[in-house]
Order: sequence, then structure tokens, then C-alpha cells
Amino acid sequence: MGDMIPIAGMFTGLIITVAAIWGTVQVIHGPLGQAVARRIQGRSADSDLRAEVAELREQVEAVRQQLEETHERLDFTERVLSQRPPNARIAGGDGNV
Repeated sequence: MGDMIPIAGMFTGLIITVAAIWGTVQVIHGPLGQAVARRIQGRSADSDLRAEVAELREQVEAVRQQLEETHERLDFTERVLSQRPPNARIAGGDGNV
């Protein structure tokens, strides 16, 4: 029976080693391992995010320019309408002027 103790200890050590290796492989293949691999390769998700932010900024700038143009057109229309005499009317769809 004394010979069984070293064998049981070796078997327990083997199981613990296999479990540790399996866990390490799972971590490496998971998101954490992929992030570490990207960092080692010099790539990161930051570059993807920066490109997306730059694209969104361009879109916001385009919308801002369109809004400014629309505002200028509205101001022009208001000026033109305010210069017309109050009794001037635009011809209606029924033919009355």
C-alpha cells in the first residue's frame, strides 16, 4: 500500500497539469488571448475605432454644412417675404389673383 501513495501523487499532479494546460489554451483562444495577440502584433482595436470616429466626424461636418445652407436659404426667404407689400398675394390654385 505504501507504493500507491507516490503513484496517486503523480496521477494527481498529472491531472492538475493537464487542467492547467487546458485552461491556458482556452484563455489564449478566447477574447483575452486575441487582444494580447493583436497588441503583440502592433495592431489594436483603437485603429479601427479611430477610423470610425474620423468617418463619423466627416458625416457630422457634412450635415453641419447642409444645415448652414438651409439656414441661409431660410433667412433669404424671410427677407424676401418681409419686403413684399402686405396686400400682395400669390395666385392661388383656383385662378383668383
